[in-house]
Amino acid sequence: MIETWRWFGPSDSISLQKIRQAGATGIVTSLHEVKTGDVWSVEAIAERKRMIEQAGLDWTVIESIPVHNDIKTRTGNYLQLIENYKESIKNAAACGVYTICYNFMPVVDWTRTNLMYRLPNNSHALRFEMTDFAAYDMYLLKRAGAVESYSDEVKQKAELRFSNMNDDEREALEKNIIAGLPGGEGSYTRDSIRAAIQQFIDLGTEGFRQNLFLFLQAIIPTAEEVGAKMCIHPDDPPFSLFGLPRVVSTASDAQALLDACPSPANGLTMCAGSYGARGDNNLVQMTRDFGEKIYFVHLRNVIREADGSFYESDHLDGDNDMVGLVEALLNEEKRRYKAADGGEYLSIPMRPDHGHLLEDELHQAGVKPGYSYVGRLKGLAELRGVIHTVSRFVNH
Repeated sequence: MIETWRWFGPSDSISLQKIRQAGATGIVTSLHEVKTGDVWSVEAIAERKRMIEQAGLDWTVIESIPVHNDIKTRTGNYLQLIENYKESIKNAAACGVYTICYNFMPVVDWTRTNLMYRLPNNSHALRFEMTDFAAYDMYLLKRAGAVESYSDEVKQKAELRFSNMNDDEREALEKNIIAGLPGGEGSYTRDSIRAAIQQFIDLGTEGFRQNLFLFLQAIIPTAEEVGAKMCIHPDDPPFSLFGLPRVVSTASDAQALLDACPSPANGLTMCAGSYGARGDNNLVQMTRDFGEKIYFVHLRNVIREADGSFYESDHLDGDNDMVGLVEALLNEEKRRYKAADGGEYLSIPMRPDHGHLLEDELHQAGVKPGYSYVGRLKGLAELRGVIHTVSRFVNH
């Protein structure tokens, strides 16, 4: 597998040199400075690629070329936005960057309620707490229909939780949920997020799914023409929030997406942490079933709770079978090499996704939630050990 690292560009507090010293060979990044919906120019892509290569690394995966909300709702100037997206795919391929991870999540990107969840060893993890989320939805956002979205048990806990929150805690919870996170399109106010949520609720799950399929049917021919591989990231978390539709959360969702636009350019990102936040997703089986369409992998682990809450555990110590997942991925690579006729995409790029905030970086400025250097370095080292060990058995 190709070891890669998420880098947020020249303003990232983690330098390319530090990434190279971590042992990664590939960079996963985006042109974060380009406004969502605008075309990525050849010049901007080439300059970023040159910067990466000067550091002795390769730009392996684009994560992401964001999909504008108007494309997701098929409103406004969505047709031109789709043309812009196709142009960006072409320009990336012209610069030699062919693998593009993207998502089709409505309104918000990955969502957590606590960005500093303290673990027993005093490191900090990302956490999604259903009680806190329901408290925000019902009592701060006051979304229409929020009360009907939760079980009686969750509502009772949320009422008690909210009554015990002080103003600072309520403000922090809101910031965590709607203030925008790395990879997101931007921040919301309460009024703007209510309006955006309702727009997607009105579409309904099947309406939203059809909009995704129409988007794919528009862009995949372009990707196929230039040799690009589109790999969609699953919903995070993989269940409805705010009553919003979710259409990339399960194995059946993934199958429907692949069936809607059959093409070697239409593929998946296997995010173990996102798919794995649902106990009914068997990651090993999904990798076996969809292996030839998995073009990118995020390896992280979670510990799930009965009400849908979860927190991000150590990479090898959670509810997901990380060793089994690595074995399935290495078997898929072995299949590709045996079937190869000189084509590309034989080795699967992976990155250690998220990482705990450890003591060394606790008070450092500029550390993005989930993207500490030492935490990811620890995860990468652990995963590298698993890959090295399992590969000896897979290749014999």
